[in-house]
Amino acid sequence: MPKITASTVAEHRAQQREALIEAAIDILVNEGAAAVTPAAVGARAGLARSSVYQYFDSSATLLSTITEEAFRRSNEALAHALATANSPLERIEAFFRESLRLGAEGAHRPAAALMNAGLPPVCQQRLMELHLEQVEPFRAAVRQLGAPEPALTADLIAGMLHTALAAVEHGTPLDTATERTLALVRRCLTPTADVVPSSDTGR
Repeated sequence: MPKITASTVAEHRAQQREALIEAAIDILVNEGAAAVTPAAVGARAGLARSSVYQYFDSSATLLSTITEEAFRRSNEALAHALATANSPLERIEAFFRESLRLGAEGAHRPAAALMNAGLPPVCQQRLMELHLEQVEPFRAAVRQLGAPEPALTADLIAGMLHTALAAVEHGTPLDTATERTLALVRRCLTPTADVVPSSDTGR
């Protein structure tokens, strides 16, 4: 039996499972889905392959767990960020701000790697379901604002988020990307009558 590193066997097993998930995510992001095997994950986590099989019986199970785990962690962070927002626009801003913060930490990389991994259709379907669940609070807020063509509007605004995430990955400071993106989002979603005209009449 492995040496216990927690106060109970249950806690120890939870720690080992978490270590295996972290190892699997690291391999996925850096080496691709095909490299996520029980043997490789065990080696990365410092556990024998036989120990890995106590938690995950195949590569497919590992990938499935990574899929769920990647979205669970991000969803928890997003839900916490949105909890104090009091209006649809505030919820959208909180969603964008937290999404960019998570992106800067690399939280989206496992999901992105999975989407490009050529997974079986059932896994791809689950990925899409999880993605739609994740963005629904944002899309609901756009609908609540009464934006015209809300589905299309949400898609177009989400494009700003994807562009901002790419900019951060390529070196744009997180604060700069966040504030510029939020300024554009506000302009897109604020009724024209409430927007203060520019004082620059020379243009």
